[in-house]
Amino acid sequence: MAQYLQVHPDNPQARLLKQAVAVFEKGGIVAVPTDSSYALACHLDDKAAADRLRRLRGVDDKHHLTLLCRDLSELANCARVDNAQYRLLKSATPGAYTFILEATKEVPRRLSHPSRKTIGLRVPHHTALQSLLELHGAPLIATTLIPPGEAEPMNDPQEIRARFEHLIDAVIDAGACPFQPTTVVDLSDGEPVVVRQGGGDLARLGL
Repeated sequence: MAQYLQVHPDNPQARLLKQAVAVFEKGGIVAVPTDSSYALACHLDDKAAADRLRRLRGVDDKHHLTLLCRDLSELANCARVDNAQYRLLKSATPGAYTFILEATKEVPRRLSHPSRKTIGLRVPHHTALQSLLELHGAPLIATTLIPPGEAEPMNDPQEIRARFEHLIDAVIDAGACPFQPTTVVDLSDGEPVVVRQGGGDLARLGL
């Protein structure tokens, strides 16, 4: 049965978030709040957990998993960007954006798109998630919490607990999240291409 960790959305209790970090270290999957619904997250270097993440979502290896990062200082180990792309990323982070970037060789092959060698990257603007990433000390692998066969993401932690408590290892309850997906921008071919318009304002990117 999943641990249920109720944290304050603006001043999350470190002792509870440390319990979630311990779950990641043991190969577990945690439902985490973001600035665009809840997501399922696991340790970056855990293949079994990443495979389990895909099964829970009902997606194959062509579905982009996303790296949740604290800030752009973690970018160099994950993706290749030029100066113009970096300026665009800096203008939009943290925020409700997902950027598709060319993956570096340091990113495990199982995480990048098999034919395009790209990776999704997010720097979320959510206090509890930022605190969790800081305590964890590294990016997390994540995917939006959309149940298989459904189209809408989940944003109610109590509903997530009821539906997934025997399938995942912990739920971080920081209250309901915005019910809107991220804005997805593909930078992998140089010029920005808007794949999906969501919570992130395109004007902030100059698009």
